[in-house]
Amino acid sequence: MEDDYVRGRGAQLNTRNRFQKLHIELDPGPNVPDEDFPEPTVQTRFFKELPKKIVSRPHSPDIGFVASVNPYMGCEHGCIYCYARNSHEYWGYSAGLDFESKILVKMNAPELLEKEFLSKKYQPEVIHLSGNTDCYQPAERRFRLTRRILELCLLYRNPVSIITKNALVLRDKDLLQQLAAQHLVVVLVTLTTLDEPLRQVMEPRTVTGRRRLQVMKELASAGIPVGVMTAPIIPGLNAKEIPKLVEEAANNGAVWAGYTLVRLNGAIGPLFEDWLRKNFADRADKVLNQIRDCHGGQLSDSRFGTRMSGEGKMAEQIRQLHRIAVRKYLPTEGFPPLDTSRFLRKGQLSLFDDP
Repeated sequence: MEDDYVRGRGAQLNTRNRFQKLHIELDPGPNVPDEDFPEPTVQTRFFKELPKKIVSRPHSPDIGFVASVNPYMGCEHGCIYCYARNSHEYWGYSAGLDFESKILVKMNAPELLEKEFLSKKYQPEVIHLSGNTDCYQPAERRFRLTRRILELCLLYRNPVSIITKNALVLRDKDLLQQLAAQHLVVVLVTLTTLDEPLRQVMEPRTVTGRRRLQVMKELASAGIPVGVMTAPIIPGLNAKEIPKLVEEAANNGAVWAGYTLVRLNGAIGPLFEDWLRKNFADRADKVLNQIRDCHGGQLSDSRFGTRMSGEGKMAEQIRQLHRIAVRKYLPTEGFPPLDTSRFLRKGQLSLFDDP
């Protein structure tokens, strides 16, 4: 690893924003330390936002949800492969270091969601936390937006699904238990690797793989339905771990497993290649070529139906490996269905009104 390697971050540079002609570097400002994660050399700044809308409904056949809420944009976890990096360019930032160190906080997210629930036009549906960035990233400890959203879902009995790789989800076990008792919640834990040196550079400000297994076990023991996302699968880095990841997740209470194949769309391509050559120079070309083999010779594929799972011999090997592991270690029916019939539209006091 090079002497000037940016510790505690995944991206090692800021790529140019495709929407801007000028490239500006801002003073990083004061840092907010977090005792559970390594202190980054590039400091974190939070920017409070007041959007007009919080529920997003992406129209994509590849996405298993129809309504998502993202209380944060940008993510301190710093996962180098994250598909959400490109969305930071819409806010005037880079998909690189900016994505990890300039976090937009949607301070009115709970109020906007309650407004949605109170609308006469609202039809009960599963709210997904989060479709873009992790709702339990380090910022949540300070701003507590995710907890307030869960309180709303419990109050109105609206089902919610969660995906995270942070143990902070256990803080809200009390709410999750109450939601689970009414068939109103499922939790997905992302588990990409049990190779700790790989995790430390690939997902630098996340908890360890073993800690994520403990999270699954504790949630499952509390009666909260838990699944695992072994995502993304990266040929040459973590693909060989698929059977072990599924097995360990099943042993710790997971009842469902899914995966996606890495795709390096937009600015993520050069960011990932730069990171790969700095950390795994001996196999960088092999890894990149195997990724290309899964996407028709490119590092990314934007086509619906193939972009998440890939195609070709390598992609088929990964698909079969995951399928065999699921059949062997998870011979269950999967998640119980979430119940939208319990939704309470009227007669509720607002969490944000004075008593």
